[in-house]
Amino acid sequence: MDSKQLAQLAAKACEDKRGEDIVLLDMKDVSLIADYFLICEGSNERQVQAIARAIKETAEEKELTVKRLEGFEQARWILVDLEDVVCHIFHKEERSYYNLERLWGDAPLVETGIN
Repeated sequence: MDSKQLAQLAAKACEDKRGEDIVLLDMKDVSLIADYFLICEGSNERQVQAIARAIKETAEEKELTVKRLEGFEQARWILVDLEDVVCHIFHKEERSYYNLERLWGDAPLVETGIN
């Protein structure tokens, strides 16, 4: 599975848990951190955790490694590191504060493959 397919798989997991405002950024020419950033939000802590859990479980079902999962207990900003794809799941209130889309504004938007 290539990194774009992995990013789209993660986006589908977000959508399945009713993640909102799902954005996929192509980071290949912008950063060495990852090929793609997936950014989405949930309306409360429980939903944010459910989205992160869904991404983790979906990756593991495909026998992919989840390198790191950070921020799960607080559920304000959970980071799921899938190596080539880094997923940022925000609580609605936190997303506008950190505004990663603006910070990484040079990164092109990619179709998520959902809807």
